Amino acid sequence: MRLGYVILHVVDVNASVAFYERAFGLVRRFVHESGTYAEMETGATALAFADEAFVAERGQDFKPNRLASLPAGAEIALVAGDVPAAFARATASGAIEVASPTQKPWGQTVAYVRDRDGFLVEICTPIGG
Repeated sequence: MRLGYVILHVVDVNASVAFYERAFGLVRRFVHESGTYAEMETGATALAFADEAFVAERGQDFKPNRLASLPAGAEIALVAGDVPAAFARATASGAIEVASPTQKPWGQTVAYVRDRDGFLVEICTPIGG
């Protein structure tokens, strides 16, 4: 098997797509005309968004991501060549700062923000790079 995509359940798919374009420079790969599903181009694995109401209608129960709550026990990591610049772009576009760029003992630079729905996003250099 291989990881095909990661899906975040969100309140407004189109708003999440627009946010990820502004904040992280991602490019939309696919947006369904219903506005209930979209994918962003991120390389081999796509980042996708599904409308919370649409997911709930299929009988899937989940804990929604909200800025007022603790983030889910997961994160997505977006690799950037210049983490401080990517972090500045994200926060200027409305991402909520969690941790500013920090050099880790293994050489990686890492920062954290939360997206418009409260999901945790790591902005980092490649490990060993």
